[in-house]
Amino acid sequence: MKITAARVIVTCPGRNFVTLKIETDEGLTGLGDATLNGRELAVASYLSDHVIPCLIGRDPHQAEDIWQYLYRGAYWRRGPVTMSAIAAVDTALWDIKAKAAGLPLYQLLGGRSREGVMVYGHANGRDLAETTDQVGKYLEMGYKAVRAQTGIPGMKTAYGIGRGTLFYEPATKGLPEEQIWSTEKYLDFVPKLFEELRKVYGFGPHLLHDAHHRLTPIEAGRLGKALEPYRLFWLEDCTPAENQEAFRLVRQHTVTPLAVGEIFNSIHDCRELIQNQLIDYIRTTVVHAGGITQLRRIADLAALYQIKTGSHGATDNSPVCMGAALHFDIWVPNFGIQEYMRHTPETDAVFPHAYTFFDGYLHPGEAPGHGVEIDEALAAKYPYDPAYLPVCRLEDGTMWNW
Repeated sequence: MKITAARVIVTCPGRNFVTLKIETDEGLTGLGDATLNGRELAVASYLSDHVIPCLIGRDPHQAEDIWQYLYRGAYWRRGPVTMSAIAAVDTALWDIKAKAAGLPLYQLLGGRSREGVMVYGHANGRDLAETTDQVGKYLEMGYKAVRAQTGIPGMKTAYGIGRGTLFYEPATKGLPEEQIWSTEKYLDFVPKLFEELRKVYGFGPHLLHDAHHRLTPIEAGRLGKALEPYRLFWLEDCTPAENQEAFRLVRQHTVTPLAVGEIFNSIHDCRELIQNQLIDYIRTTVVHAGGITQLRRIADLAALYQIKTGSHGATDNSPVCMGAALHFDIWVPNFGIQEYMRHTPETDAVFPHAYTFFDGYLHPGEAPGHGVEIDEALAAKYPYDPAYLPVCRLEDGTMWNW
């Protein structure tokens, strides 16, 4: 089998997606997600100008060799643009390999390790009462786990409070929105949210929270300790992780489980965190961490240290990424949880898929490959529309971490 053609499809059915489609001389095709939120066209160009010409004529079954070729051969290693492009190729090749075998992708990885993939939804509200109500709505839909984010008194904006509830989207059209942040107000209020949630819903549901890189290590330790009575499933992205050693200080002050990794793109971004057991969940994704090939290596390393997976699953990860992730999740032995931000009906129509949600779990389906396709005619009706995640400033105007 030979690769005969490949092309990049950019579409915006409510938000922007970049998809790589690889075609073969035997009529099989494979899809890979290459979406990099707010930097979509950089990856599209990387693929079209530098990667696709190198793929033509190659054997698509040689996924490992092609991964090494694109990673080692480029000289410039790692980075979100490079690794998102490699991920798209890798995911498409695994899709082709599974279709050629006539099997769902998880069978090629080693088969099922569980019956379903536990996911968590996003409950957000402008105040404590609205957030509490939204958590209840997710529990009524069957979710076993819910991430809770709330507006903070005295702050006009807070992370996780965007347009919509079931279909929450943080990116805005046009130039980046500038939001104002106060760590002091946040730290004082967030424990009150989880006190209320446990009072209303008890300790049965799993509750999660995302600090989204806003805290220093000692502030993160303070928050983790304050949240211990409410037994969070995890505290996510409590502090920026460029300095992996920073998590050691957080660990010294709290036993609240820690999760990080959605912006990581290499095993080296999390190697020290894993080997020193400074986290409990690793959140690297198929699309941003080099595809299934590298994600397997990250998960295997994490398993040695009893660290579980908890992959990012925001709306900027297309259904192609979600489909591939679910096949990975149903197989990986050290699975923890999968984030699930629902896509809009328009997005689902562009990307018909085999995965389904039932009773708090996603199921990848039994279609050969990763089970996600693209309606190119429909995709063409939604042209690229620039959008960006917000940026963040402190109350005195200092640029901060969004």
